[in-house]
Amino acid sequence: MVRRTKEDALATRNSLLDSAEILFQAHGVSRTSLNDIAQAAGTTRGAIYWHFKDKADLFNAMMERVTLPMEDALLKVDDGIAADPVKHMRAAMLHALHKTAHDEQTRRVFEVATHKVEYVDELSAVRERHLSVRNECLTRVAQDLRAAARQRGHRLPIPAPAAAHGLHALIDGLIQNWLLDPQAFDLVATGRKVFDTYLSGLGLAGDPQPAAADEG
Repeated sequence: MVRRTKEDALATRNSLLDSAEILFQAHGVSRTSLNDIAQAAGTTRGAIYWHFKDKADLFNAMMERVTLPMEDALLKVDDGIAADPVKHMRAAMLHALHKTAHDEQTRRVFEVATHKVEYVDELSAVRERHLSVRNECLTRVAQDLRAAARQRGHRLPIPAPAAAHGLHALIDGLIQNWLLDPQAFDLVATGRKVFDTYLSGLGLAGDPQPAAADEG
């Protein structure tokens, strides 16, 4: 009975998240009420508050349902990729672009997060999460860039944090523009070329070398 109750609760939670994804995409986050989501899921507003504190909490759970599996997959990269920060960054970037281009749910959630949300007061927690995830990403990319430069005996031409911001802006901008018109260009192929060109400009093309040098 307990097992069944847990399964029912999980099914209700997933139904609410599924309905939120579809309604957020169709109408925007601020124009979609919790009642709308509950009705679409065939349940009550009370069920929403059983699983989520408020709309922002529901939105963040919707995001995590897509992003956490992507993060878990990147933790399982093979040793050859993990040993080279450039290869690891490239694998992470291509994985994210491929999921965006070919997984319907990932595309829908990213479209909502990119084009269908306003950072109004009731969604301040969404903005805080966005900034937290972005800042964590920038920190990790800067660390990888420094490590890659050391492995290649190279000094970055600009400080690692600035290089991380530039790389993030390139990939984030590609995804945003592709979501506006998926037929305009091949997201994965273009992303691969942009990434490789940017890293080449930083002097990080090629395999690591045994020698080390101070990073930029």
